[in-house]
Amino acid sequence: MRKSAAAVGSSLFMALAPGTVAGLVPWWLTRWQSGDWWLPVRVTGGVAVAAAAVVLTHAFVRFVVEGLGTPAPLAPTEHLVVGGLYRYVRNPMYLAVVTAITGQSLLLARPALLTYALIAGAVMWSFATWYEEPRLSRTFGAEYEAYRRAVPGWRPRLRPWR
Repeated sequence: MRKSAAAVGSSLFMALAPGTVAGLVPWWLTRWQSGDWWLPVRVTGGVAVAAAAVVLTHAFVRFVVEGLGTPAPLAPTEHLVVGGLYRYVRNPMYLAVVTAITGQSLLLARPALLTYALIAGAVMWSFATWYEEPRLSRTFGAEYEAYRRAVPGWRPRLRPWR
């Protein structure tokens, strides 16, 4: 896949998948109406949302530049993506989405979003475990298995994998 096509596909997928899970559904649950929590908690939530946006953008860019594809199952990468933040954790996108929802919960003072973050995280874990990992193993074989052994799926390493 050409980088330009990968960039367009990744952008569309980012708007559809994380945009829905971390944007549209939280809006539907809250209409962005906030409660009244202690200011430092709300600021922490805002920082978490901003950090999640940076991580998510970085991860999508890696799929285009390094993988020559998209995160979408219909247009997968040609190469296994193991650089950047993927040297620390195998699932930075999923972690970023859950962090964004959790941050929104703190920012808006809406505990219902914490429940939603847990449900969304469980769905993402299930998808990664029962669909993505077997598919990556079939597609990339020993390369993926070595990566999987070295880099945790959900708890980032302190030092990058080489």
